[in-house]
Amino acid sequence: MYSIIDIESNGAGFRKESIIDIAIYKYDGHKIVDQFISLVNPESDITPFVQKLTNISPKMVKTAPKFHELAKRVVEITKGTTLVGHNIDFDYRMLRQSFQRLGYDFKINTLDTIPLAKKLIPDEVSYSLQKLVKSLGIPLTNAHRADGDARATLELFKLLVSKDTENEIIQKQHDETNAKTYINKIKLLTQDLPNEKGFVYFQDGNGKIIFSEHAQDINKFSKKIFNSKSKKWEPVQKAVEQINFELTGTEIIAKLILNSKNIRKRDIFPYGLYFRNSQYVVEKTKLNKTEKPIIKFKSYTQGAKAIQFLATKPEFEFAEVLQNTIEFKKRNELWLGAGRKLGEKLFIIIEQGKVKSYGFYELFTQIQTLSKISKLKIDTCFQSSDLVNDLQIALLRGDFETLPLPK
Repeated sequence: MYSIIDIESNGAGFRKESIIDIAIYKYDGHKIVDQFISLVNPESDITPFVQKLTNISPKMVKTAPKFHELAKRVVEITKGTTLVGHNIDFDYRMLRQSFQRLGYDFKINTLDTIPLAKKLIPDEVSYSLQKLVKSLGIPLTNAHRADGDARATLELFKLLVSKDTENEIIQKQHDETNAKTYINKIKLLTQDLPNEKGFVYFQDGNGKIIFSEHAQDINKFSKKIFNSKSKKWEPVQKAVEQINFELTGTEIIAKLILNSKNIRKRDIFPYGLYFRNSQYVVEKTKLNKTEKPIIKFKSYTQGAKAIQFLATKPEFEFAEVLQNTIEFKKRNELWLGAGRKLGEKLFIIIEQGKVKSYGFYELFTQIQTLSKISKLKIDTCFQSSDLVNDLQIALLRGDFETLPLPK
């Protein structure tokens, strides 16, 4: 039993797309036994390129059902089938991430008609759906719409099945795609990991964390570990059965989480900010062991950007901003900055220059009182000099809005 699928997305950034059009034909190897076709309200914009390509306008999807209203039907029609598509990785990813937003883990075996066509119909000029079906004489009406493309994919799949006279190539492709090999293990475990900053947790079959780390790009970092030939990663590669992650968004948030979990990791700050000859300079701290830097930086570029930011301030404000930054120990403030994701804000409570707690809130939430904050805050276990240094740098860059502590 097969589910032939095609999906059109709204054209948003990678892993941020939403479905705007979906078509599924349930095929038993002889005939269509069920079908599901619908526009979908993406609850977000459709790019001009996609509007031109698909002829689907925002007005058309405005009254269409949202994905959560269609999810049950998608599960029902695909249950017990193999999901078939032309470049199935895209359609499957769109389904997985749409279900993930609903808190549901959607898994199914898949089959891609592109590699099948390359094996069974070699020497074609192009294997794009439109050019391939035109070359084969398969009708395609309503191209770049889910219904038209799914129906053409179904007819292509029928042809491929008929050409596989020994029923070997399709079965082999299916087995290779869904077999429990190391390559498929990597693909399965990393396919939905985001290309964003955060903590990544490698866990065994029982959920025990066998390795964790903060990564600048969770997806790339995880794949790097899997592809490493170093023997130190072999135990992790063999034991890992699931990967979870926690987005941090910024280095500051990562430091706050590390502090709250009492995980001590010292960063290296080889560059410092110094005041000489009536101007501020950045240089390596090891070159000047007698003079204490005002602030330390991880890189020369980071220090240069801080000076560049301050240089845009009027002279009196420049001195004031720097002096306030240096006198961190006197601060009793509520700091507000960017959160881990769009629409979220970070707050930090600082008392007598010490970070007491932090937390997150949605943009529409009001947090004017300490009683409101106390319900959202996460207390920190200790305060590292590295965290204070990073907060000072962030303040210099203008990353935070500072307010008096509410009562």
